[in-house]
Amino acid sequence: MEITYDYYRIFYYVAMYKSFSKAAKVLMSNQPNITHFMNNLENQLGCKLFVRSNRGVTLTAEGEKLYQHVSVAYQHLHAAEAELAMERSMESGSITISASEIALHLLLLPILGRFHKQYPGVRLRLLNHSTPEAVESVKNGLADFAVVTTPLQAKKPLKSTSLMSFKEIAVGDHSFQGGKEKPMRLKDLIENPLISLGQGSTTYEFYSKFFLENDLVLSPDTEVETIDQVLPLIMNGLGIGFLPELFVRPVIEEGKVCQIPLKENIPEREICLVENHTFPPSIAADMFKKMLVLK
Repeated sequence: MEITYDYYRIFYYVAMYKSFSKAAKVLMSNQPNITHFMNNLENQLGCKLFVRSNRGVTLTAEGEKLYQHVSVAYQHLHAAEAELAMERSMESGSITISASEIALHLLLLPILGRFHKQYPGVRLRLLNHSTPEAVESVKNGLADFAVVTTPLQAKKPLKSTSLMSFKEIAVGDHSFQGGKEKPMRLKDLIENPLISLGQGSTTYEFYSKFFLENDLVLSPDTEVETIDQVLPLIMNGLGIGFLPELFVRPVIEEGKVCQIPLKENIPEREICLVENHTFPPSIAADMFKKMLVLK
């Protein structure tokens, strides 16, 4: 006969209450059943665990040794059950999200705000990565999922799901005269200083390809680490940059910078969710994912 978790659970309560009848009451059973289970346990282990008397039961030396181990294990299991119950109710838990800069600004921030307001007990950990770094963190199980921009590569067991598309525009300060009235050609535009995210970023890769498709070579005068740095540099006259229209439109409407229309069409990009099916999501991560996909 195999000794199951139930045997040790019953043993734990009998040992703790020093009574078969009290253990039966707590376990919503009856004393004959409890006695039967404990007799079986003693037979399986080949030793006496209890000394029975009219005043109840006491543990033998072997029973004390077993109780020391069983009590620790049972407390751990009980704590785990309680923790899972809290996670099911979304009162606790944690989520690690790896996000690229553009995805954070265009999509993720308001959803993070809504989620935190609805589930304040869930801890949020946000990793600021380039798209390749974010995909790698999901692949290695360091993040629950990534929210990143295209172009990207997500091979099995990774899966990529498109969340939204966005368009980028050329932007300059008001000292820039050419192209305000009529669309400019890209080859004429890049005669001016160019500001770009640095090599290794998905944005740099995207524009390198875009320039090559138009028989040009991307050669920025200024490279920056984050999208937040591009706009201030444009506003201070250091050059022209390409920025998501949703991100820069309010600043254009305030008259702080201007859009430079292009004859060439800049292809749309996408913000995608990247998951790893090797690591099933936690309850909290799955809830956030649903909020993200449904948005």
